[in-house]
Amino acid sequence: MASDNYFRINLLAYFFKNYFIIPIAIIKNIHLLCISKHFFMNMENQSLQDIRDIKNIMERSTRFISLSGWSGVAAGICALAGSWIATKSIAKYVHEKSITYEELIVRFLVIAGCVFVAAFIFAFIFTYLRSKKNNVPMWGITTYRMLINLAIPLIAGGFFVIRILQMEHYFLIAPVCLSFYGLALINASKYTLGEIKYLGYCELILGIANLWIPGYGLIFWAAGFGLLHIIYGVIMWWKYERV
Repeated sequence: MASDNYFRINLLAYFFKNYFIIPIAIIKNIHLLCISKHFFMNMENQSLQDIRDIKNIMERSTRFISLSGWSGVAAGICALAGSWIATKSIAKYVHEKSITYEELIVRFLVIAGCVFVAAFIFAFIFTYLRSKKNNVPMWGITTYRMLINLAIPLIAGGFFVIRILQMEHYFLIAPVCLSFYGLALINASKYTLGEIKYLGYCELILGIANLWIPGYGLIFWAAGFGLLHIIYGVIMWWKYERV
């Protein structure tokens, strides 16, 4: 009788251990595993977000990121409008003979100056609006560095243009403007959005090509300062400003 009771007790203990205690332990382990996995996944996601935040902070401190794509579009439209006005002046010189060659060159210079001023005003307005929208200061050490690196090739190109005018090699004005403008963009790209250097490469290529295709300076000028700016502006708007 005692042996039967002992057997029954052992049997109950066996079933209790294998069919109650062990499954509960397994469930607890699975639950802990799920919690741990979820915890580490959250930590990994948080780490990635922290890395993105650090990257954004570093970009804001080292690069001028408030350039607006609309600035490029506006500059391109101004350049195309200037090219259209210039063609009217060419028609007056070629067909109507109502102006001299020197007057034509002066008109070209005035048109180029007006296009530059208008493009600069639009660039300032759109850049200011984007800076305000992103709550990023427009003026800072990075802005000054970008402007200095942009200005150095432009000033050098300006002296080249002045000397070209003195020597009356007018066919070189468009390629020199395109080439030095491209160099200025490439030089300034270290302190702003990296895509601007590709616009600089394209401007430089157009300027160099125009050296071997004289007589089409206005077409190259319209393509470089007009069409390329519009294409660049649309791409930048699509990539950074599209909601």
